[in-house]
Amino acid sequence: MNVPRQIEQRLAALKPESLEILDESGKHVGHEGARGGGGHYRLVIVSPEFTGKSVQLRHRMVYEALGPLMQKEIHALAIKALAPGEI
Repeated sequence: MNVPRQIEQRLAALKPESLEILDESGKHVGHEGARGGGGHYRLVIVSPEFTGKSVQLRHRMVYEALGPLMQKEIHALAIKALAPGEI
């Protein structure tokens, strides 16, 4: 299974209303993380689970949901985590 699909499956625990995963690994060819097999991803997730939570806590929630993917499959992750109604 490819990494974006694994990310999507793991983030389902946060009950996202919308989820966008952009694989930017091709922009980082030759980078140390790319040589080690880890990809570079950009994530936009909108979830009611984020309502009333700080940006830092939202990011922690994403990292916790991704779990072991952060050890090898994901080298870099840019996160935009929003509650419904936020722009």
